[in-house]
Amino acid sequence: MIQINGLTKTYGGRPALDHLDLTLRTGVTGLLGPNGAGKTTLLRCLATTLAPDSGSVTAFGLDPASPSQRTALRRRLGYLPQDPGFYPHFTAFDLVDYVAILKELTDREHRHAEVRRVLAEVDLTGQARTKVRKLSGGMRQRLALAQALLGEPDLLILDEPTVGLDPEQRMSFRALVSRLGESRAVVLSTHQTEDVAALCERVIVLRGGRAVFDGTPGELARVADGQVWLSAEAPATSRMFWRTADGRYRTLGDRPPAAEQATPGVEDGYLMLLGEEVAA
Repeated sequence: MIQINGLTKTYGGRPALDHLDLTLRTGVTGLLGPNGAGKTTLLRCLATTLAPDSGSVTAFGLDPASPSQRTALRRRLGYLPQDPGFYPHFTAFDLVDYVAILKELTDREHRHAEVRRVLAEVDLTGQARTKVRKLSGGMRQRLALAQALLGEPDLLILDEPTVGLDPEQRMSFRALVSRLGESRAVVLSTHQTEDVAALCERVIVLRGGRAVFDGTPGELARVADGQVWLSAEAPATSRMFWRTADGRYRTLGDRPPAAEQATPGVEDGYLMLLGEEVAA
Protein backbone atom coordinates (compact mmCIF):
# COMPACT_ATOMS: atom_id res chain seq x y z
CA MET A 1 0.00 0.00 0.00
CA ILE A 2 2.81 2.42 0.90
CA GLN A 3 6.13 2.25 -0.97
CA ILE A 4 9.28 4.08 0.18
CA ASN A 5 12.20 4.08 -2.25
CA GLY A 6 15.63 5.58 -1.61
CA LEU A 7 14.23 8.14 0.85
CA THR A 8 16.91 10.61 1.89
CA LYS A 9 16.73 13.70 4.11
CA THR A 10 19.75 15.60 5.41
CA TYR A 11 20.02 18.26 8.13
CA GLY A 12 23.25 20.25 8.31
CA GLY A 13 25.15 17.63 6.35
CA ARG A 14 23.95 14.80 8.60
CA PRO A 15 21.53 12.26 7.09
CA ALA A 16 18.30 11.81 9.07
CA LEU A 17 17.15 9.31 6.43
CA ASP A 18 19.77 7.54 4.33
CA HIS A 19 18.41 5.95 1.13
CA LEU A 20 15.68 4.16 3.06
CA ASP A 21 13.61 1.47 1.32
CA LEU A 22 10.43 0.11 2.93
CA THR A 23 7.04 -1.29 2.00
CA LEU A 24 4.16 -0.80 4.45
CA ARG A 25 0.86 -2.66 4.31
CA THR A 26 -2.33 -3.13 6.30
CA GLY A 27 -1.63 -3.78 9.98
CA VAL A 28 0.22 -2.10 12.83
CA THR A 29 3.92 -1.36 12.23
CA GLY A 30 6.08 -0.05 15.07
CA LEU A 31 9.16 2.12 14.62
CA LEU A 32 11.91 1.85 17.23
CA GLY A 33 15.24 3.60 17.37
CA PRO A 34 17.36 5.92 19.51
CA ASN A 35 16.90 9.68 19.42
CA GLY A 36 18.05 11.00 16.05
CA ALA A 37 17.51 7.68 14.28
CA GLY A 38 15.12 9.26 11.74
CA LYS A 39 11.75 8.07 13.08
CA THR A 40 10.02 11.45 13.21
CA THR A 41 11.54 12.52 9.89
CA LEU A 42 10.17 9.37 8.26
CA LEU A 43 6.70 9.95 9.71
CA ARG A 44 6.70 13.57 8.55
CA CYS A 45 7.58 12.46 5.03
CA LEU A 46 4.75 9.89 5.15
CA ALA A 47 2.38 12.57 6.40
CA THR A 48 3.40 14.89 3.51
CA THR A 49 4.45 17.67 5.92
CA LEU A 50 8.12 17.30 4.93
CA ALA A 51 9.60 16.85 1.47
CA PRO A 52 12.61 14.52 1.17
CA ASP A 53 15.84 15.63 -0.49
CA SER A 54 15.66 12.61 -2.79
CA GLY A 55 13.80 9.35 -3.15
CA SER A 56 10.04 8.88 -3.15
CA VAL A 57 7.00 7.93 -1.10
CA THR A 58 3.86 6.65 -2.77
CA ALA A 59 0.68 5.61 -0.97
CA PHE A 60 -2.43 4.12 -2.54
CA GLY A 61 -0.86 4.91 -5.92
CA LEU A 62 -0.58 8.62 -5.03
CA ASP A 63 2.67 10.59 -5.18
CA PRO A 64 2.85 13.54 -2.71
CA ALA A 65 5.43 15.22 -4.96
CA SER A 66 2.46 16.14 -7.17
CA PRO A 67 0.32 18.91 -5.55
CA SER A 68 -2.99 17.42 -6.69
CA GLN A 69 -2.03 13.90 -5.62
CA ARG A 70 -0.69 15.24 -2.32
CA THR A 71 -4.11 16.74 -1.56
CA ALA A 72 -5.81 13.47 -2.47
CA LEU A 73 -3.43 11.56 -0.20
CA ARG A 74 -4.01 13.92 2.72
CA ARG A 75 -7.71 13.15 2.51
CA ARG A 76 -6.86 9.51 3.23
CA LEU A 77 -4.47 9.87 6.16
CA GLY A 78 -4.60 10.80 9.82
CA TYR A 79 -1.54 12.22 11.57
CA LEU A 80 -0.68 12.60 15.25
CA PRO A 81 2.60 14.58 15.39
CA GLN A 82 5.04 14.35 18.26
CA ASP A 83 4.23 17.89 19.40
CA PRO A 84 0.62 18.60 18.39
CA GLY A 85 -0.39 22.24 18.46
CA PHE A 86 -3.47 23.33 20.36
CA TYR A 87 -5.65 26.44 20.56
CA PRO A 88 -5.96 26.70 24.36
CA HIS A 89 -9.20 28.74 24.36
CA PHE A 90 -11.08 26.30 22.10
CA THR A 91 -13.19 23.62 23.68
CA ALA A 92 -12.24 20.02 22.90
CA PHE A 93 -15.28 19.73 20.61
CA ASP A 94 -14.51 23.00 18.81
CA LEU A 95 -10.88 22.06 18.24
CA VAL A 96 -11.72 18.71 16.64
CA ASP A 97 -14.56 20.37 14.70
CA TYR A 98 -12.08 22.92 13.33
CA VAL A 99 -9.74 20.16 12.16
CA ALA A 100 -12.75 18.38 10.61
CA ILE A 101 -13.50 21.51 8.58
CA LEU A 102 -9.86 21.55 7.38
CA LYS A 103 -10.37 17.92 6.37
CA GLU A 104 -13.24 19.06 4.14
CA LEU A 105 -16.11 17.63 6.20
CA THR A 106 -18.45 20.38 5.07
CA ASP A 107 -21.88 19.00 6.02
CA ARG A 108 -22.42 20.36 9.55
CA GLU A 109 -24.66 17.58 10.82
CA HIS A 110 -22.41 14.82 9.50
CA ARG A 111 -19.29 16.64 10.72
CA HIS A 112 -20.59 17.06 14.26
CA ALA A 113 -21.57 13.39 14.37
CA GLU A 114 -18.03 12.50 13.31
CA VAL A 115 -16.55 14.79 15.99
CA ARG A 116 -18.68 13.12 18.65
CA ARG A 117 -17.63 9.69 17.36
CA VAL A 118 -13.89 10.31 17.59
CA LEU A 119 -14.20 11.99 21.01
CA ALA A 120 -16.03 8.89 22.21
CA GLU A 121 -13.29 6.66 20.71
CA VAL A 122 -10.72 8.33 22.99
CA ASP A 123 -13.06 8.60 26.00
CA LEU A 124 -13.38 12.39 25.95
CA THR A 125 -17.16 12.71 25.57
CA GLY A 126 -17.41 14.11 29.08
CA GLN A 127 -14.81 16.78 28.32
CA ALA A 128 -16.25 17.88 24.96
CA ARG A 129 -17.17 21.35 26.28
CA THR A 130 -14.03 21.79 28.39
CA LYS A 131 -11.47 24.31 27.18
CA VAL A 132 -8.22 22.78 25.98
CA ARG A 133 -6.16 24.78 28.50
CA LYS A 134 -8.01 23.04 31.34
CA LEU A 135 -7.34 19.52 30.09
CA SER A 136 -4.60 17.38 31.60
CA GLY A 137 -1.59 16.34 29.53
CA GLY A 138 -3.04 12.87 28.98
CA MET A 139 -6.38 14.33 27.88
CA ARG A 140 -4.62 16.61 25.40
CA GLN A 141 -2.78 13.62 23.97
CA ARG A 142 -6.08 11.78 23.54
CA LEU A 143 -7.57 14.90 21.94
CA ALA A 144 -4.69 14.92 19.43
CA LEU A 145 -5.42 11.27 18.69
CA ALA A 146 -9.11 12.06 18.17
CA GLN A 147 -8.37 14.55 15.38
CA ALA A 148 -6.14 11.96 13.67
CA LEU A 149 -9.07 9.52 13.59
CA LEU A 150 -11.41 11.90 11.75
CA GLY A 151 -12.80 10.49 8.53
CA GLU A 152 -11.70 6.87 9.11
CA PRO A 153 -8.26 7.36 7.46
CA ASP A 154 -6.72 4.56 5.40
CA LEU A 155 -3.26 5.46 6.73
CA LEU A 156 -2.84 6.40 10.40
CA ILE A 157 0.52 7.92 11.40
CA LEU A 158 1.22 8.18 15.14
CA ASP A 159 4.36 9.76 16.62
CA GLU A 160 4.83 8.84 20.31
CA PRO A 161 1.06 8.38 20.80
CA THR A 162 1.14 7.01 24.37
CA VAL A 163 3.08 9.88 25.96
CA GLY A 164 1.18 11.10 29.02
CA LEU A 165 -1.32 8.23 29.09
CA ASP A 166 -1.91 6.35 32.34
CA PRO A 167 -2.01 2.51 32.34
CA GLU A 168 -5.79 2.32 31.87
CA GLN A 169 -5.67 4.79 28.97
CA ARG A 170 -2.76 2.88 27.41
CA MET A 171 -4.83 -0.30 27.53
CA SER A 172 -7.72 1.47 25.81
CA PHE A 173 -5.35 2.93 23.23
CA ARG A 174 -3.92 -0.49 22.44
CA ALA A 175 -7.39 -1.97 22.00
CA LEU A 176 -8.37 0.89 19.67
CA VAL A 177 -5.21 0.73 17.53
CA SER A 178 -5.37 -3.07 17.31
CA ARG A 179 -8.90 -2.79 15.93
CA LEU A 180 -7.93 -0.04 13.49
CA GLY A 181 -4.99 -2.07 12.21
CA GLU A 182 -7.31 -4.83 11.01
CA SER A 183 -8.45 -2.73 8.06
CA ARG A 184 -5.81 -0.05 7.44
CA ALA A 185 -2.11 0.73 7.71
CA VAL A 186 -1.06 2.09 11.11
CA VAL A 187 2.50 3.30 11.62
CA LEU A 188 3.55 4.32 15.12
CA SER A 189 6.85 5.57 16.43
CA THR A 190 7.59 4.94 20.09
CA HIS A 191 10.29 4.49 22.68
CA GLN A 192 8.02 2.08 24.57
CA THR A 193 9.05 -1.46 23.66
CA GLU A 194 6.09 -2.80 25.65
CA ASP A 195 3.72 -1.02 23.24
CA VAL A 196 5.49 -2.68 20.32
CA ALA A 197 5.26 -6.10 21.96
CA ALA A 198 1.55 -5.61 22.73
CA LEU A 199 0.43 -3.94 19.50
CA CYS A 200 2.61 -4.47 16.48
CA GLU A 201 2.63 -7.30 13.98
CA ARG A 202 5.81 -5.84 12.53
CA VAL A 203 8.62 -3.76 13.99
CA ILE A 204 11.28 -1.76 12.16
CA VAL A 205 14.37 -0.54 14.02
CA LEU A 206 16.04 2.57 12.60
CA ARG A 207 19.59 3.65 13.26
CA GLY A 208 21.31 6.47 11.44
CA GLY A 209 18.42 6.79 9.00
CA ARG A 210 18.60 3.14 7.91
CA ALA A 211 16.53 0.09 8.81
CA VAL A 212 18.76 -2.28 10.77
CA PHE A 213 15.91 -4.69 11.62
CA ASP A 214 12.57 -5.52 9.99
CA GLY A 215 10.52 -8.38 11.38
CA THR A 216 8.06 -9.47 14.06
CA PRO A 217 8.41 -8.58 17.76
CA GLY A 218 9.17 -12.25 18.44
CA GLU A 219 12.01 -12.18 15.93
CA LEU A 220 13.40 -9.02 17.54
CA ALA A 221 13.32 -10.71 20.97
CA ARG A 222 15.25 -13.65 19.52
CA VAL A 223 18.14 -11.33 18.61
CA ALA A 224 19.03 -11.66 22.31
CA ASP A 225 18.72 -15.48 22.49
CA GLY A 226 21.35 -16.89 24.83
CA GLN A 227 22.54 -13.42 25.84
CA VAL A 228 20.22 -12.44 28.70
CA TRP A 229 21.29 -13.31 32.28
CA LEU A 230 20.09 -12.90 35.86
CA SER A 231 22.58 -12.75 38.71
CA ALA A 232 22.75 -11.79 42.37
CA GLU A 233 25.75 -9.50 41.84
CA ALA A 234 26.25 -6.62 39.43
CA PRO A 235 28.52 -7.62 36.53
CA ALA A 236 32.00 -6.14 36.68
CA THR A 237 32.66 -5.83 32.96
CA SER A 238 29.33 -5.03 31.27
CA ARG A 239 27.61 -1.68 30.85
CA MET A 240 24.39 -3.29 29.62
CA PHE A 241 22.69 -4.29 32.87
CA TRP A 242 20.15 -3.02 35.40
CA ARG A 243 18.80 -3.99 38.79
CA THR A 244 15.35 -5.58 38.64
CA ALA A 245 12.49 -5.27 41.11
CA ASP A 246 13.42 -8.56 42.84
CA GLY A 247 16.95 -7.32 43.54
CA ARG A 248 18.73 -9.36 40.87
CA TYR A 249 20.71 -7.90 37.98
CA ARG A 250 19.64 -8.41 34.37
CA THR A 251 22.66 -8.41 32.07
CA LEU A 252 22.85 -8.46 28.27
CA GLY A 253 25.84 -9.97 26.51
CA ASP A 254 28.49 -12.18 28.11
CA ARG A 255 27.47 -14.34 31.06
CA PRO A 256 28.43 -12.93 34.49
CA PRO A 257 29.71 -15.35 37.15
CA ALA A 258 27.01 -17.57 38.71
CA ALA A 259 24.31 -16.11 36.42
CA GLU A 260 21.31 -18.01 35.12
CA GLN A 261 19.93 -17.60 31.62
CA ALA A 262 16.69 -15.62 31.20
CA THR A 263 14.07 -15.56 28.46
CA PRO A 264 14.65 -12.55 26.19
CA GLY A 265 11.97 -9.96 25.47
CA VAL A 266 11.52 -7.31 22.80
CA GLU A 267 13.47 -4.76 24.83
CA ASP A 268 16.38 -7.18 25.24
CA GLY A 269 16.56 -7.81 21.51
CA TYR A 270 16.36 -4.09 20.76
CA LEU A 271 19.16 -3.27 23.20
CA MET A 272 21.36 -6.08 21.89
CA LEU A 273 20.77 -4.93 18.32
CA LEU A 274 21.99 -1.41 19.10
CA GLY A 275 24.62 -2.61 21.56
CA GLU A 276 27.15 -0.13 22.86
CA GLU A 277 25.34 2.79 21.22
CA VAL A 278 22.51 2.32 23.74
CA ALA A 279 24.85 1.65 26.65
CA ALA A 280 26.69 4.89 25.91
